[in-house]
Amino acid sequence: MRQSAGRDEDFTAFVVARSGRLVHLARMLCGDAGLAEDLVQTALEKAYLRWDRIEMGDPFGYVRQAVVNQHLSWLRRRLWRERPSGTPAELDADFHRSAGDPADGVERRLVLDAALETLTRRERAVIVLRYVEDLTEAQTAAVLGVAVGTIKSAHSRALQKLRAVPELSASYVGGKA
Repeated sequence: MRQSAGRDEDFTAFVVARSGRLVHLARMLCGDAGLAEDLVQTALEKAYLRWDRIEMGDPFGYVRQAVVNQHLSWLRRRLWRERPSGTPAELDADFHRSAGDPADGVERRLVLDAALETLTRRERAVIVLRYVEDLTEAQTAAVLGVAVGTIKSAHSRALQKLRAVPELSASYVGGKA
């Protein structure tokens, strides 16, 4: 068995190297930066308790799964739907920006966040795991604990909804929102 100091150093190195990506994943899943940090913190606390067993395998995969599970548990406990403040609906669609304006990236992220909020929790998880985490359909099905066919249908419905958002398609096709 490893000494506690070595275990702590290994876990700390993992957290330093991977926490940013985990928080990004959680943020894409839940749409709220503060909640995302809480979900990752809880997942890391649980991972730390099992670190000796998981560090030899795929620790990032394990903690990623824990983050997704924390998010799904949070959704089940929530009695009503909360929306993060500052949604893109507040943006003025007629606001003109120059091609080099750094605000364009911010606006695209806000539009994407708003579009993701229109999806069901399963559809959002599928899109985030497939495109942000770059998982295959089979890996996504394993993470969510559902059949591959369920992933395929949720993916199809989600893409259909996202393609219907004119601001989103304009911002990623090269046009102006």
